Amino acid sequence: MSRNAFDRRDFLRTAAAGTALASLPAALPGTPAAAAPGAAPRRRRTATFRWLGTTGWRIDVAGRTVLVDPYVSRFRTGLFGGTFDPATPLAVDPAAIAAADLGAPETVLVTHTHWDHFADVPHVARTTGARVLGTLTAYHLGLAAGVPGDRLSPVKGGEVLDFGDYRVEVVAALHSRNARYSLAFPGVRLQAPGAAPATIADLPEGDTLAYVFRVPGGPSVFLMGASDFVERNLAGIRPDVAMIPINSSDATHDYVPRLLAALDRPAVVVPVHWENFETPLRNPPVVAPADRRRLDAFEAAIRAASPRTRIVRPEFLTPYEF
Repeated sequence: MSRNAFDRRDFLRTAAAGTALASLPAALPGTPAAAAPGAAPRRRRTATFRWLGTTGWRIDVAGRTVLVDPYVSRFRTGLFGGTFDPATPLAVDPAAIAAADLGAPETVLVTHTHWDHFADVPHVARTTGARVLGTLTAYHLGLAAGVPGDRLSPVKGGEVLDFGDYRVEVVAALHSRNARYSLAFPGVRLQAPGAAPATIADLPEGDTLAYVFRVPGGPSVFLMGASDFVERNLAGIRPDVAMIPINSSDATHDYVPRLLAALDRPAVVVPVHWENFETPLRNPPVVAPADRRRLDAFEAAIRAASPRTRIVRPEFLTPYEF
């Protein structure tokens, strides 16, 4: 471990990163942002993150906006009431999207294509002109939903894409398993566009990705879309901050300790995908009793596996600066 990397991660563990805007000092000792002796200090590069619910984020860096899994329509499927209906029609809510203030995104990162991650993506791409990165399933679903092909970029894991003010590394990942060791709507869509998806069952998992968002001279942030991973794919990533979904069941062996060890115990962990995502984006987030117990257990597992890691439980649309 380099001393520079240790300094940055150690500082983030103790920095103010609470429920309001968390601003870090102008420069950190030993990082590329540190000024030469006698020179005026240069401000360390930062990025601002706003939680959109589930595993969704709006990221702003250098006047540019990136979205991750932007699903803010949050329509009801019966999932949280015991009457789950796979035939629930897809329903985009333009008013909810406008209220969430997604900015003018240039890039949308899709972790997988279940409805609570992808349902709003075609609308966002069509109305903003943003480029969508995702699996080949996301590519075909985007085409079927009317997104121009030149705005869809299929990725599979291993790509490192340079956007100037930020870099995106794509990581092949896994979807979480339920208590029956399976998952909802497995499968991929690899055929020609065909009919546009109409129900939530028309949006299969489609393989799962994670992303590393890096700001040159600033933070590296690991973003997961589901609570499972390929341990070997995380070697050497060592992010400063990790946005990690709570585990939906105990099917994955030692989910938290294995994940934190593979990521070399990030300075900051932000738990995500723990709220009732069929309720509006209003604070405080609505949490089902079973999910609240699971969230508390998840945070306790983080403290046990990595006592020096700072846990930031986010609120909707609240700016966090790293």
